[in-house]
Amino acid sequence: MQKNQVKKLLAVSAFAAMFSAFGVQAQTSGQSAQSMTQQSATGNPNLTGKTAADGTVNNTSSQGMEDRSAQTSGASGAAGQTGSSAKVSAADKKAITDMAIANMAEVETGKLALSKSQNAEVKAFAQQMIDDHGKALADLQPLAQSKGVTLPTELDAKHKAMAAKLEKLTGDAFDKEYMKMAGLKDHKDTHAKLQKISKSAKDADVKAAAEKTLPVVEQHLKAAQQMSSAKSGTTSGK
Repeated sequence: MQKNQVKKLLAVSAFAAMFSAFGVQAQTSGQSAQSMTQQSATGNPNLTGKTAADGTVNNTSSQGMEDRSAQTSGASGAAGQTGSSAKVSAADKKAITDMAIANMAEVETGKLALSKSQNAEVKAFAQQMIDDHGKALADLQPLAQSKGVTLPTELDAKHKAMAAKLEKLTGDAFDKEYMKMAGLKDHKDTHAKLQKISKSAKDADVKAAAEKTLPVVEQHLKAAQQMSSAKSGTTSGK
């Protein structure tokens, strides 16, 4: 009987020892799982801004990427709008160039008249051409830039030929030719071009530039006509 009791006691002790070991292992596993859960909740610093294995993304890094993406898209959109607003038709680009050449021609021939003429009235007219058409040319530069048009840096063939002809003349011959070509003919041509541009230009800014210069050219043309009439009356003895 005593032997049987001893065996039972040994069996119970062994079972108790096994149960205790199993409990310790289970507690350790539970602590490990809890630790991993806490690390996942707080976020692993090595995974900042990267996609985790389960497909989740760190909120802070994701928001930053979205903000940068929105900024980039906004900049691209603004650039697209600028490019779109700068587009003008070939006819309107030519109109800007024509206005620029007309202004350049009046400034250049005006400077020539100041250096060659001895007539006070002609010199005063020439100075007005330099001032008024110089301002009109300056006003065209930002317009041309905004429309993607490169303004010419020299006169066209027609005006170069006129300047070369004036360069060879002196005295009354120069004054007469200057007022005839730069004073009358060029202003008549420019007036007609500006009227056409103000009516046919598709771009509102180009149209406005022509309309702004028209009254100035009209005033110049009237002054040239009056000067020519006065000289003709003197020459004819009337």
